[in-house]
Amino acid sequence: MDRDDTVKLLKECDAGTKMAVSSIDEVLESISDSQMKKLLQETKDHHEMLENEICKMLDKYDAAEKDPNPIAKGMSWLKTNMKMSMDGSDATVADLITDGCNMGVKTLNKYLNQYENADKESKEICGRLISIEEKLCKELREYL
Repeated sequence: MDRDDTVKLLKECDAGTKMAVSSIDEVLESISDSQMKKLLQETKDHHEMLENEICKMLDKYDAAEKDPNPIAKGMSWLKTNMKMSMDGSDATVADLITDGCNMGVKTLNKYLNQYENADKESKEICGRLISIEEKLCKELREYL
């Protein structure tokens, strides 16, 4: 186990959970389908619970939390608002969130490979985060 790899992986997971929560918050009020809204709210809750776990682990290592990259967050906000202004349907929301999930899964897997010496618990948290994203992506298919 390498402390640096562990902290770096946890920080990337922390930024990922925050990005997901922010993205869901941007679109949650626009959703008309009650089941879809419930699905996104539950997913947001899962991300927030995982974020709390990650923060506790970062505290254990005396490491600071990590916010999402401001450029990535800004680009996401811009894309979301442009698409939603043209078509604010549930299908558009599903498309945007699916794109975000796919990006998250890709990025988190990259970090899992990059920080291969991270401790088992951190890798497990990253795996749970990936699973949440994959599950949401699959469940949103019916709304595309």
